[in-house]
Amino acid sequence: MESETAVKLTLLKQSSLAPDRDYEDLDDLEGEHEDGDVSDIDPGLKLMYLANEGDLDGIQELLDSGADVNFRDIDHRTALHVAACQGLDDVAQLLLENGAQVDPEDRWGSTPLADAIHYKNHDVIKLLEKHGAKHLMAPMHVRNAREVPEYEIDPMELDFTNSVEITKGTYRIASWRGTQVAVKTFGEGFSDEDKVEAFRAELALLQKIRHPNVVQFLGAVTQSSPMMIVTEYLPKWTSAHAVSVLRLGTNSPQIE
Repeated sequence: MESETAVKLTLLKQSSLAPDRDYEDLDDLEGEHEDGDVSDIDPGLKLMYLANEGDLDGIQELLDSGADVNFRDIDHRTALHVAACQGLDDVAQLLLENGAQVDPEDRWGSTPLADAIHYKNHDVIKLLEKHGAKHLMAPMHVRNAREVPEYEIDPMELDFTNSVEITKGTYRIASWRGTQVAVKTFGEGFSDEDKVEAFRAELALLQKIRHPNVVQFLGAVTQSSPMMIVTEYLPKWTSAHAVSVLRLGTNSPQIE
């Protein structure tokens, strides 16, 4: 096949959670096989190379010969991780059709979906979500604990045991530290950048608004999925009033 030529095993994109470094094991292989035959390479690493190159025929031939579609390298990364990083949805589809696990974690805890999100490969994101991939991080997640916003609320502190919908599917009454609050939940699908930006804008505006006719912003969940905005809950409001306030801080009617 076409791939039976001299190879260079350098993966251009790393794990979304890996520290900046080169893949030493692959660099070593590059030196050993730069002028050699790709058939001399371990089938698992060869699969990762072919995934990196987008060689669909080579991948299928290798899998048909018995290569493990879920092979993990020294960093516990798979060919699906590679395809996700490179934005190769056709390669990802082929791997999934041949039994690739959709959510394998590498040594840093990153999954193919997390890698696809990191590199903004939206077609791969949609494909992985379609196959049941789960989100590990919210789009506003920060790596350094010192960067976590002061308003961050631990979602474990929100009690939805006796939760009541304020408006269908979005706003709910919950209990937070013994107090009733209104919670707006942002869906778990983060591939829609417009929705993410709308959430950011609403969050930013609610932090700025200080007005007696606007509910008080109490905090938000931004470091885990699903993301949420938490405000005070005024039981005398109708659902329409609550919705109007929670939507970008719209002023509510006066309460008698």
